[in-house]
Amino acid sequence: MTEKTFTKAELAKFNGKDDVKKYVAVDGVVYDMTDVPAWQGDQHHGQTPGNDLSDAILKAPHKKSVLAKLPVVGKLTD
Repeated sequence: MTEKTFTKAELAKFNGKDDVKKYVAVDGVVYDMTDVPAWQGDQHHGQTPGNDLSDAILKAPHKKSVLAKLPVVGKLTD
């Protein structure tokens, strides 16, 4: 199976609005946050889905430790 790739513009479409899934990128990997309870609202601690959160995750108390539990949906290309 070919891995899905996303540009930043394509990633931005996965913002959770209009029944669209919620995706975020960290270090070039795109994760599905749709079913993560902490992401059920429009944002999570001021961060919104559809974005590259590589810098923001380093400021979070959990850092990157949560990423291993998340479904990977592809790679960010730019």
